[in-house]
Amino acid sequence: MRNSFGQIFRITTWGESHGKAIGVVIDGCPAGLEISEEEINGELEKRAPGRQEHTSPRKESDHAEILSGIFEGKTTGTPISIIIPNRDADSSAYEPIKHLVRPGHANATYVKKYGIFDYRGGGRASARETACRVAAGAIAKKLLEQVGIRVEAVLIERGEIEEGDSVGGVIEGRALGVPAGLGEPVYQKMEAMLAQAMLSIPASKGFEIGEGFGAAKMRGSEHNACPTGGTLGGITDGESLLFRVAFKPTSSIAKPQKTTTLSGEEATLTLPKGSRHDPCVAIRAVAVVESMCALVLADAILMNRLCIMNLS
Repeated sequence: MRNSFGQIFRITTWGESHGKAIGVVIDGCPAGLEISEEEINGELEKRAPGRQEHTSPRKESDHAEILSGIFEGKTTGTPISIIIPNRDADSSAYEPIKHLVRPGHANATYVKKYGIFDYRGGGRASARETACRVAAGAIAKKLLEQVGIRVEAVLIERGEIEEGDSVGGVIEGRALGVPAGLGEPVYQKMEAMLAQAMLSIPASKGFEIGEGFGAAKMRGSEHNACPTGGTLGGITDGESLLFRVAFKPTSSIAKPQKTTTLSGEEATLTLPKGSRHDPCVAIRAVAVVESMCALVLADAILMNRLCIMNLS
């Protein structure tokens, strides 16, 4: 299982949705960055459950504790370890359905690949893991501040939520102040790294940059006159990065769904009373999109510095 992301600014996340805690280790962060637990927790507040309408009622404090790598409020250049306890995990609702294939979920494919799956809240496949990315993203944003880069995202499209069902959404991300020259052609182009980052987020189903899929319907004379989205040839061109990420409707819904048991017998899945799920995961994914973009850019900045050092 691949649990790490990044080349130089590298994160490794750990933990399950209903385990004792989740966390992240950040390696490759330069020394001297000022960061506090309060700043990290401020970012976590943006994606925490139970804070907004149409989000899961699960009440997690999402309070991050720094265990290593920061001394007297500054990074030391050593691995930064952060832990986020799970304080409101209720696994009882998953016990009656642990033998069923949950439509849209990863339990069946995990079982086929690994022979075992933590069915409690989705285990490692749960979007709960993204809290670790947001914690790491808070530190990446501090690095980007030093070079004048600001990352932001907003939900630009969402369906109408109906009782017992779920909807998807589209998030638009921007990175302002991005210098020209970031990106490593040919296999680590800036848009390729962003696409990998965004499509690694649970429930993400599509990524586009600039005109995206709309470019397929344009003529060259039209497209050449359009904003680039911030890259050319896989390298940032000095303009703001502009991209969009599509998220599917939440797989867990209150309506009964036809399915099978893990052994292949026909069955019906009805979520037990007390189940807690987001009717629209895209709402809380805004903070995750921001964080993944920050992680990509932080890594690209450090890779570019290494490239310049090698040339000199």
